[in-house]
Amino acid sequence: MTASVHDRKTTWVSIGIIGTMFFIFGFVSWINAILIPYFKIACELSNFQSYLVAFAFYISYLLMSMPSSYLLKKIGYKNGIMVGFWIMALGAFLFVPAAYNRAYPIFLIGLFTLGSGLALLQTVANLYITLIGEKERAAQRISMMGICNKGAGILAPLLFSYIILRPQDNELFKQLPQMTETARTLALDELILRVVGPYTVVGIILLLIGLFVKFSVLPELDQQQDGAGKDRDETKKSIFQYPHLILGAVAIFLHVGTQVIAIDTIINYAGVMGLSLLEAKALPSYTLTATILGYLSGIILIPKVFSQHSMLRFSTVLGLILSILVVSTHGHVVLFNMDLDISIWFIVLIGFPNALIWAGIWPLALEGLGPLAKQGSALLIMGLCGNALLPLLYGVLADTIDPKSAYWILTPCFLYLIFYAFKGYRIQTWAGQTKKSTN
Repeated sequence: MTASVHDRKTTWVSIGIIGTMFFIFGFVSWINAILIPYFKIACELSNFQSYLVAFAFYISYLLMSMPSSYLLKKIGYKNGIMVGFWIMALGAFLFVPAAYNRAYPIFLIGLFTLGSGLALLQTVANLYITLIGEKERAAQRISMMGICNKGAGILAPLLFSYIILRPQDNELFKQLPQMTETARTLALDELILRVVGPYTVVGIILLLIGLFVKFSVLPELDQQQDGAGKDRDETKKSIFQYPHLILGAVAIFLHVGTQVIAIDTIINYAGVMGLSLLEAKALPSYTLTATILGYLSGIILIPKVFSQHSMLRFSTVLGLILSILVVSTHGHVVLFNMDLDISIWFIVLIGFPNALIWAGIWPLALEGLGPLAKQGSALLIMGLCGNALLPLLYGVLADTIDPKSAYWILTPCFLYLIFYAFKGYRIQTWAGQTKKSTN
């Protein structure tokens, strides 16, 4: 499907529907920023155990993305979207028995199920938005979707914390270690039951949205013509014969890992500086706001001022600089009525360059795949398991060294992203042959 196949009105309605999907992706995903410290308290977890929230949610992308591409081939894209939303609804409903039993493993199964539905939906949505218009404006369209995603991400932690947290919880959290076993169990049981209502409502909404999309005007992608690029090498029969795609999937893996580390660890890091969960709850939203500013700059500047590839190169270098500043700077700064080490504000600022890295990688990685673009898209979505593994590794480092030094994990990630932005995307064969750069 391309913009020329469907009328302009249908194209814009389709972009609106996909934008709504990205909003939902963001809302469900970025609630994890609150769930991690929330479960750490309610289920009495270590840093490592609490980051299993991100692991369970995002490891589904590794396990389910490629099966999703084959399912889409069997049932079509619109039916696939409906099924994806219904799988997510099942994951949300699993929070109910998990809460009544304060069973962290069942919560993790629910999160894995939510992620499995998202893996299916992301495979469709990212392919749609990449191919629905001019190739040169793909990063611009992805930036628009990013605003929907991160806008939801700003709202989700704030709304969710407003629903499940109480003003008196600060005092409760201080008293928990001194309580008797029975009193502490009762208090924690009451705390965890607060998720039942919100996730029941989320499950119902996801069921209804699946039905809405099924009967919407969103067009089917042509199963034969959904590839990216017309200069496909017909001698290549497998996606693994495209080094620039495989290297791009690694880039996605590292990029999303840096993004989630910057968002999902920031509350716990602020806790080291003396901030409570209630006081630090807005910090993930600040990082997401910086990301939205990055997306807005992409919409304004691409392609009129800078090419999407130039913005990718700039963003990877800026990300590296900020990641080094996180671990190498010291000193207190007061912003938004919070007295915190300056390093935490560099974590917030990492959100800005991260906005345009995802948007820059996708068009480069899918270039020239032709009909294999569906599998290529699924492979890139598998890279989202970086959200699962890298925060977990950060948690191990935070427990064994200290939370600030653990942010060194960001530096090699951005170094690889710089490699892909400047050279990796041009590698055409595993022997190292590269295509001529046009930037």
